[in-house]
Formats: sequence, C-alpha cells, structure tokens
Amino acid sequence: MSVERVVAYIDGFNFYHGLMEAKLGSSRWLDLRAMCANLLKPHQQLVGVRYFTTRVRNDPTKQARQGTYIEALQAHGGVDIDFGHFLSKSAQCKQCGYKWQRNEEKKTDVNIAVRLLDDAYDDLFDVAIVISGDSDLAPPIESVQRRHPAKTVVVAFPPKRRSAELRRAAHVAFPIGDGVIRKSRLPDPIFKANGHMLQAPQGWLPT
Repeated sequence: MSVERVVAYIDGFNFYHGLMEAKLGSSRWLDLRAMCANLLKPHQQLVGVRYFTTRVRNDPTKQARQGTYIEALQAHGGVDIDFGHFLSKSAQCKQCGYKWQRNEEKKTDVNIAVRLLDDAYDDLFDVAIVISGDSDLAPPIESVQRRHPAKTVVVAFPPKRRSAELRRAAHVAFPIGDGVIRKSRLPDPIFKANGHMLQAPQGWLPT
C-alpha cells in the first residue's frame, strides 16, 4: 500500500472551547503536530499541520497566555499558523435596553476553506483531516470531494463538538479521544532560538 500524504487543518477556537467544556483545560499545553500524528493510520504520513486562530483582545492575562502558547508552537516547529481577527459589534438587551460591545471571531472558517481548497488544487495532500465541529466548513469539504474525487477528507471532532452536516460531508468522521489529547504534550519548558524560555501557563499542564 502506498503512503498517503496527510495535511491537518485545526479550527483553533472551536478546539479550545471544546477542551474547556470537556474539562481538559490541563491539556492546553498541546503539541498539535503530535496530536495529529496520533490520528494517522500506519500507511499515512503527516506532511503539514495548519492551525487557524485569532489573537485575543481586551484581556491582557488571556493575551499573555495565548501569546506564550503561540510562541511555543512556533519555537517547537512543525505547525503553520493562520490568523483571523475579532470584529467588535454592538449588542443590546431587548428587555432592558442595556448596550454593550461584543467581539466576534472572523475569517477563521474562510481561511480554513481557502487553504483546504488551495492545497487540494496544488496536490499537497491525499488525505485532509479537518479538526472542527463548525458546520460552516461543510461546503468547502464537499467542493474538495466534488472537484478532487481521488482525495479523502476526514473530520475529527474536538471534544464536545459534533456536526451532522460535517459528518455527512466528510468521507469519515470521528471524535478525538481524550487519551490522544492527554498524551500529546509540548515539552516544558521550550526554548526559542535566542535562548528565551517559554513555560506552560499555570493550569495548562496536569499538576
């Protein structure tokens, strides 16, 4: 059997919130490449990991923790990071009239869709693993299968995330087990090329 090239596409915020809902917050110091490699079959080879996220705003503590993790991923290597952005929108309570600003994550699903379609067109994978429970990704998955019938698209659901639409669109869909997540840890600490040390934020590793 020939070796299948695999590229993984990780919906960062969808995955993160799934971790937190599943009470896996102590596994946030996560080696994304190792996790994806642990999802492969013996005849498959991981040739790319794309991580899609948005930088947190308006909360310095969360910004610092996320920044440390992103730097750690970059220093450890093996993961390409695509950034979206937050859009501030006005919201108002229909009952009391109270107004506030809320941030909505934008571009992540579009970025995943574009990368997935571009990589299929450029023949960068035989199998794509989409790690998300966002049903908005069903159309690009269907497009890849329609335009590139020799390629396979697999959906791996983050903890506490499911989508019937994604399950129907993909060739195969399955949940990522807690055990795969718990054993896929980044080293702690990680050292950057300049010698700067990066340590897991408090609570991001089991005590």
